[in-house]
Amino acid sequence: MKPLNKTNPSLALRTSGSPRRKTIGFMKGLTVHFVALFSEREDAVPITLLHGWPGSFLEFLPMASLLREKYLPKDLPYHIIIPSVPGYTLSGGGLLDKEWRVPDSARVLHTLMLELGFERYIAHGGDVGSFLATTMAVSYEQCVALHLNFFPSFSIPEESSNGKELSDFEKKVIERYKLWAREGNGYAIEHGTRPATIAFAINSNPLSLLAWIGEKFLEWSDQTPSLDEILTNVSLYWFTDSFPRSIYPYQASFNKSAEPLPDFPYVIKPLGFSWFTGEIMPGFQSAIAKQGNLVFYRKHDKGGHFAAIERPMDMLQDIEDFTHLVWQA
Repeated sequence: MKPLNKTNPSLALRTSGSPRRKTIGFMKGLTVHFVALFSEREDAVPITLLHGWPGSFLEFLPMASLLREKYLPKDLPYHIIIPSVPGYTLSGGGLLDKEWRVPDSARVLHTLMLELGFERYIAHGGDVGSFLATTMAVSYEQCVALHLNFFPSFSIPEESSNGKELSDFEKKVIERYKLWAREGNGYAIEHGTRPATIAFAINSNPLSLLAWIGEKFLEWSDQTPSLDEILTNVSLYWFTDSFPRSIYPYQASFNKSAEPLPDFPYVIKPLGFSWFTGEIMPGFQSAIAKQGNLVFYRKHDKGGHFAAIERPMDMLQDIEDFTHLVWQA
């Protein structure tokens, strides 16, 4: 395989001026890739940003660019760690002849933060990243706070955030989610029930991969990412040959013999949530507050599933505000 930067000029343009990049080996056959902005400040707050499917670490590069424009290294208040989730693109994955579960990836990502020398950190996640970040928050004391823009444990509320009858807007959001549950999640069923079959089919041709992944960027976004952003993300999956291993964790949702997705306990750590109302999954404050110690909540009228790409300034502002609220030196 040719080096990524030579094979895809667009990807080279995006990563050549990006934060520092590094790959760390954790176990036989598993390495973890990450990019980072390291501060020169001794009191900088470590924050890890975790992507989901079909995203990648590229989702957070616009936020990293904003931080580079806003702060010099000597002034940057944070250490920003952006891993490629195990099994995705530039990171290796677990062995496919064994079950690789959410807690396994969460353990690796937690270990990454410790290996980098951080005694405490904040985790942020969306989509699959929300499962990973939440697992880290409930499993490891070093993960002291949790910020999400997608909540992994969702129940449709019977009343609005203020305890009154659901508004017309809230009803519309719920109906949109129900429609997606009926007609839009066929990909997840295929991933979970026939992962090898769909992996061979989709991974056999770049146009197949573009159709399978590109559709999600079009349908799940409130503000559609640029064609260049979509093609770059899909190219990353194609040139790393990682689509098959990225979908195997879906088995946990459908395979009775597999370890099920975790039923998360109440999150006692400080919890922050940003609801970008174009997101597939509703993010009603009342529902989120029942799942954890919700200390920060902000609703955005614009933005969808890929909020870090669609609204990087809003996402960054929320994470900064949440960090200032919960971090204690």
